[in-house]
Amino acid sequence: MDASRSDSNNITLNKETITTSSGRQFTRVVVDRELCIGAASCIAVAPDVYELDNDAKAIIKPEWLTVDDETLKASAESCPTLAIFLYNKDGKKVYPEN
Repeated sequence: MDASRSDSNNITLNKETITTSSGRQFTRVVVDRELCIGAASCIAVAPDVYELDNDAKAIIKPEWLTVDDETLKASAESCPTLAIFLYNKDGKKVYPEN
């Protein structure tokens, strides 16, 4: 996916955002493409959630909805540049905390 394109996955600017309204702990996952260095540690932890695009940046697959919150958090924690942000149902960023 191209970061400059806007489509049903709500991709905007240099961040990729996927949102759901289900009863999950994390209802929104964002990959900041400016921070992503393509280390692919997120893919190693959660291959059903992420893949690298043509620019070697992580993008979010629609299948992320099938992955449990624990795996999502582990994948975000594995990112060496903290480029993956997790948000709760209230829109508050819960990872990383700063």
